[in-house]
Formats: sequence, C-alpha cells, structure tokens
Amino acid sequence: MTSSGIARLTFPPSRRLRRKYEFDTVHSGGKRISDRFFGIVAAPNDLNAPRLGMAVGLKASGNSVHRNRVRRLIRESFRLHQTELPAVDLVVSARTTARDAGAAELRASLEALWQKVRVRCDSSSQS
Repeated sequence: MTSSGIARLTFPPSRRLRRKYEFDTVHSGGKRISDRFFGIVAAPNDLNAPRLGMAVGLKASGNSVHRNRVRRLIRESFRLHQTELPAVDLVVSARTTARDAGAAELRASLEALWQKVRVRCDSSSQS
C-alpha cells in the first residue's frame, strides 16, 4: 500500500515463473483454458498470490519485435488484473493468430481469459 492507501500494481520477481520445473509442474497438473489468441494453463499454488510464466515462441509470434510486443501485452494485462486472480501459477502461451491481432483485441482476449481463470479456479477450490 502506498501512503494514499492505494495498492501499487507492480510485477515483482516473486510473481514470475522462471524455472523449467515450475513450468513443468503447471503443465502436468493444471487446467487448460484457451481462445483463438492465447492458451493458459493454471495450477493452484500455496503462495497466496498468482504467478505468471510466458511461452511465446518464435513460430507463434514471428520475429523478436512481434514476440516482445505480445509479451509486453501479457505482462501488462497480468499486472493490472493480478489482484483479482486466485492463488494460481499461470503459463500463458501465444497462438499464431496473436501475431497479426491488434492490441485492443489481445487485451480483450486476456481480460476474458482472466475471468475464466477466476471462475474455474475459484469454484474448484471450493468443492
């Protein structure tokens, strides 16, 4: 919290998946949610906060300019929505259709996917 009482929306290293075993754990035991631009695998964690990992490959997004653009959009969307997400580890992968899509389309897609993550992961933890 800042002095004004508003939480800062940052993306610290503690909110990132970095190691191969973290990605493998999510892929082996996670729920899959996707649309035409992105695929998300979500697995619960014990950290009381969501964490993000990205798999944006050369084949899916083209050259480094397109690949980094997609990564920036994913990071920014996660940063803005992280307080609404349950405690899950997320691996977001881009599909080939994301390369040619506009920023507004990609943001809308991610917002819809975050909503699906909230619904599917919250309801499963209650049953």
